[in-house]
Amino acid sequence: MSPLSRRELFVSAAFGTLALAGCGTSAAPRTAATPPATTPPAPPSPPAVTPPTAADWRALAGSLTGTLVLPQDGAYASSRLVYQLRFESAMPQAIAYCASAGDVQRALDFARAHGVRPIPRCGGHSYAGYSTGDGLIVDVSRLDQVTVGAGSASVGAGTRLIDLYAATAASGVLVPGGSCPTVGISGLALGGGIGVVGRRYGLTCDQIASLTAVSADSRVLTVAPDSEPDLYWASRGGGGGNFAVVTGFELTTHPIPPLTLFDLAFPWAAAADVLGAWQQWVAATPPELWTNCLLLFGSGATTVRTAGVFTGDPATLQPLLDRLVSAAGAQPSSQFVAPNDYLAAMLVEAGCSELSLAQCHLAGQSPGGELDRTSLIAKSQYVASAYPGAALDAAVGAIESFAAQLPALGGGLAFDSYGGAINAPAPSATAFVHRDALCQLQLSVSGATRAQDVAAGQSWLASSAAALAPYSNGQAYQNYIDPTLTDWQQAYYGANLPRLIAVKREYDPDDLFSFAQSIPVSD
Repeated sequence: MSPLSRRELFVSAAFGTLALAGCGTSAAPRTAATPPATTPPAPPSPPAVTPPTAADWRALAGSLTGTLVLPQDGAYASSRLVYQLRFESAMPQAIAYCASAGDVQRALDFARAHGVRPIPRCGGHSYAGYSTGDGLIVDVSRLDQVTVGAGSASVGAGTRLIDLYAATAASGVLVPGGSCPTVGISGLALGGGIGVVGRRYGLTCDQIASLTAVSADSRVLTVAPDSEPDLYWASRGGGGGNFAVVTGFELTTHPIPPLTLFDLAFPWAAAADVLGAWQQWVAATPPELWTNCLLLFGSGATTVRTAGVFTGDPATLQPLLDRLVSAAGAQPSSQFVAPNDYLAAMLVEAGCSELSLAQCHLAGQSPGGELDRTSLIAKSQYVASAYPGAALDAAVGAIESFAAQLPALGGGLAFDSYGGAINAPAPSATAFVHRDALCQLQLSVSGATRAQDVAAGQSWLASSAAALAPYSNGQAYQNYIDPTLTDWQQAYYGANLPRLIAVKREYDPDDLFSFAQSIPVSD
């Protein structure tokens, strides 16, 4: 049996660690105000905001070292597209492919002057389509250089995840990240970044040593623990698109350890026992082991399996797997356990095990790319402790109802293990508050493009999430952004929300970076 990637397991749903809502989450504090005189002068009138003319757009295009794509241009039809097929109807006023921080400054100056909403974009993978719209797309995908140094890597904000993996692997180091190869590093890192070595090394956001960003008032800022510290805190888990446009990161790297991949499939009749045993088992496994438990439906069949990555050798891993099998009380119907090279393992996780590095990119987005765009709707929950029997039954019932209600689609439930280095920081140490979970659950439906399929998928998601909600801690993952959540502020940010609002108020007081679930400027 060959290992199956998360992407393959979720029926090409890109059911991995995806990016989110634009690319930026940084900005700058305003300069200190001059103390008022006895008779304060009248404040200056704000500059008039006038809709852009054709001449204004031409002037912006001429000012960029990158490229401005307008609706009348031949490249517009492809440039406006994002990863999710469901948002193909979005018609931005223009797409600015920024080749420098200066280009970002000019794009934001233009947006403010003409009342056009700037929409940061790098990978364009927002589950809710927040990286597109009817404004000016500020695209940083051309900022994709990676330079590996001693203990860290300088990474352009538009770098695709698979390219980051390839560049760091060539130097014998890694940066923890997700599994979707075409996601942009900005959205991934700014909202968290959960991946297959996370229990050992932490989230992607935990690797941010510093970043460079262009603020809402077009200042270029260096953001680090000793420079803009509040913004640095907010940028590690506060979510993309909220505070500014990030143009680059300095990310901590780690030497590549030995890796072993595993994949165990079980008979569907054992699904409840496998999930229950997995949740008990993962709580006691060492941080060197990352694993998930997948209950899926696709191609007319239900599936239960557990897969993962171990930073060690097969001989050390095998007793841990034997313990799981014994606890589940069922023998795997198939199994795979084998060592793997780091980059090869990341290609497996990306669903690119049979593809070259060049092919492991979106078709039409990168030369030689062969991956397709997709349609995905999803919800997420956090699980604090192992499910009781009623919750296990609800999880199994959710997949069986999927098979009955959505036979032409694919998807299901993915439980990703937390603990180890993910849970080591205090919830308030970074903006990423989800530091005490046993695992994270993502519920997903892929392949729904017709309105009736989307509606049916959303109905299944809502009913399944409601059935499992009593067994969650009420939180949700901001990188799996969910426009149907009514309590999203608390679900994404919890006790960290007041501080994030204060950072937003300081760095973007006029709410230039605004979308349906952006951090507000007031309570």
